[in-house]
Amino acid sequence: MKKVLFVLFMLMALVLSACGGAAAPAEEAPAAEEAPAAEEAPAAEAEEAPAAEEAPEMEATDKLVIYSPNSDNLLDSTIPVFEEMYGVEVEVISAGTGEVFKRLQGEKNNPYADVAYGGAFATYMINADLFQDYTSANNDNIMELYQNTTGYITPYVLDGSVILVNKTLIGDIEINGYEDLLNPELAGKIVSANPTASSSAYAHLTNMLNAMGEGDYESEEAWAFVAELFANTVVIDSSSSVWKGVRDGEYTVGLSYEDPSATLVRDGADVEVIYMTEGVVYLPAGSGIIKDAKNLVNAQRFIDLITSAEIQNAFGTTLTNRPVMADVATPDYMTNIADINVIKEDMEYVYQNKEALQDHFKEIFVTTQ
Repeated sequence: MKKVLFVLFMLMALVLSACGGAAAPAEEAPAAEEAPAAEEAPAAEAEEAPAAEEAPEMEATDKLVIYSPNSDNLLDSTIPVFEEMYGVEVEVISAGTGEVFKRLQGEKNNPYADVAYGGAFATYMINADLFQDYTSANNDNIMELYQNTTGYITPYVLDGSVILVNKTLIGDIEINGYEDLLNPELAGKIVSANPTASSSAYAHLTNMLNAMGEGDYESEEAWAFVAELFANTVVIDSSSSVWKGVRDGEYTVGLSYEDPSATLVRDGADVEVIYMTEGVVYLPAGSGIIKDAKNLVNAQRFIDLITSAEIQNAFGTTLTNRPVMADVATPDYMTNIADINVIKEDMEYVYQNKEALQDHFKEIFVTTQ
């Protein structure tokens, strides 16, 4: 009986031993099965990474919508070139600068236009919320003073303040700059638009303050000069009436701007354009890509086009709009910018203090009339 019990005891021990030996592999099995899963996780991530990198870039559409206050000459020298170059249909909606920006503000949440093409630089500064950043591929080729430093405004042409002279009426009087306008013989023979009503006349006022005050728009000497000059100047409301009046012999000298003045010279009028020796301010016309533009690729292409050597040379040789690119050819009827004393305008100051400067002029004008 004892032997039987002993044998049974030994058999049970062997069974328990066998079961205990099987327990370890049973616990390790899940670990062995989980190992491949852990190794496969990075593989899954590796497969997703190329998908993110290979995400297609925004594709070009076959359309571009432009809002522009520009002249037909500027539009005709750029739009057909762009359409032919890219096979794109360009829709141009022409309106005055004020109307263009009023429409852009109204469409702010769902813009119809892709590009604003034209208008004063300051107007773009006021409406920065309408535009998205883009710097032209040609930015480095533009004159340093007029490169895109805002991120969103691209200058493409310049217009400067000039003195327009009727060559017959001026006789032997020599005019090279602002100082020469104080000649007593010119009293009552000089005409200017009102700087409180005309943007080009305001530009002449700030040019004058800048040049005569050596960069200080609040200079007492500069304002004294303004007072003395306008005491003998006829002030009218229309800037176009200034150059027309000089052309027609109604006035001897006009405080005007380069675009229409150069056009008169080109067309053979009896006038001469004087670039002030004290310094000439050139203000850039702006362009920019509308925020959330629906045809973004074409909008970027257009900004690159209007700052390209091809278009800038076209501006410089066929129009009276001065290009922003350095070393561009100039027609015979325009003085090369390298021969002009160009001075830098503090555009931010002039914009922020416009009302104060105009009010100061009003005080002077009242006392001198």
